[in-house]
Amino acid sequence: MKVAATPATPTDRTSVTTDGPLISVVLPMRNESRNLDRLFERLVPVLERIGSYEMVAVDDGSTDDTLDRLKQLRDTYPNLKVVSLSRNFGKEIGVTAGLARTSGRAVVIMDSDLQHVPEGIPQLLIPWQNDGYAIVYARRVGLDRGGFVRNLLTKTFYRMFDFMSEVKIDRETGDFLLLDRRVVDAFLAMPERNRFNRGLLSWAGFKTTTIPLATAARHAGTTQFGFLRLLRLAVTAITAFGTLPLRVWTYIGTLFSLSGLFFGAYISVRTLIFGADVPGYPSIIVAVLVSAGIQLIGLGIIGEYLGHVYSEVKRRPLYLVQETVGFPDSTPDRAPLLNLDLPLAPDMNWSDPEI
Repeated sequence: MKVAATPATPTDRTSVTTDGPLISVVLPMRNESRNLDRLFERLVPVLERIGSYEMVAVDDGSTDDTLDRLKQLRDTYPNLKVVSLSRNFGKEIGVTAGLARTSGRAVVIMDSDLQHVPEGIPQLLIPWQNDGYAIVYARRVGLDRGGFVRNLLTKTFYRMFDFMSEVKIDRETGDFLLLDRRVVDAFLAMPERNRFNRGLLSWAGFKTTTIPLATAARHAGTTQFGFLRLLRLAVTAITAFGTLPLRVWTYIGTLFSLSGLFFGAYISVRTLIFGADVPGYPSIIVAVLVSAGIQLIGLGIIGEYLGHVYSEVKRRPLYLVQETVGFPDSTPDRAPLLNLDLPLAPDMNWSDPEI
């Protein structure tokens, strides 16, 4: 049987059903074993009061016993489903893998360390149910950003992003949010590998609102986002949503060229009037070093964009799934198909022996 080619996007059409639960909760996690018991003790009672639900936990290459603990907790919480990625692909990709496996009419994304309080989920549902908002963000109240330096760097990033990007994001919102099913489908149709999820959601342009929710301290463990990972995410965000960093070098080059011309004219006129001066070697060295540094910065920014293009044209899968638990395709006879978690043609019949 011939199978129609499909684009290499992370959408998993087989997981989206019209009669799915009211709400799906996506829980990206890495090395969160110590938080799991308390997380589900608080989360499950909240979801049971809401109605039908499912929980999709994404193990993003944990090096502790997070995956084993999730499998054990399935005995206590049958609505828990588990996606184990083959390695650590990063939180943005982990969230995408979780969204591709949801089937709820609304999807809540929240961290697994209890900084995002589960008791806030009903408040996220109200604007979606009553007012038709497609995206509901939790505005962070009482957030501790980790000191003066980190707070300064965070503010600097958001100012640079607002100035350089084509979309705008609320700097007081984070990754605790609710998405309508339409938004999830639109998000999963975006094929780029270098992902900044909040930027993608903002670009989609659906009706959005925010509600204030308190942010709690982490229950246990340490953050997986150190300075270097945050810096890489910031660079990805800025370069993925704007070309101003590329265009600005046209203006900088023009400015330096005009400055050189004016300075050359000044030297010529001064030499004609006062005669030639002894050349100043220190000023020449400084000028050469400054101009060379600016050129290297420009080349680095161009290289960053070329790197994005290179990663996109390779068309590798966005992520690889090592194992799933609790899904219809988690049975052993279908497990090999999950090694490449790419979209499947809607009319595929996996019982056909010719596949």
